[in-house]
Amino acid sequence: MDEWIIYIILINLVGLLLMKTDKNRARQRKWRIPEASLWFVSIIGGSLGTWIGMFLFRHKTKHLSFRIGLPLLIIIQVLSVIML
Repeated sequence: MDEWIIYIILINLVGLLLMKTDKNRARQRKWRIPEASLWFVSIIGGSLGTWIGMFLFRHKTKHLSFRIGLPLLIIIQVLSVIML
């Protein structure tokens, strides 16, 4: 059980840092992190970190898929954990 908690913390930190990195790259007009990578990290457990990063860094907030998709993904993941 401890491994799962450590995993969830780390993957959410990855999601948060990816949003920060992508926002910084966008400001500097550099190569960006693909949205598929952001979604992949979210799907494998980093949705909360990605969602927090979205608002903390004001990144992807105009994208309807992120504004609606991330909260739905968080709900699905929380319900999945509860069901287990």
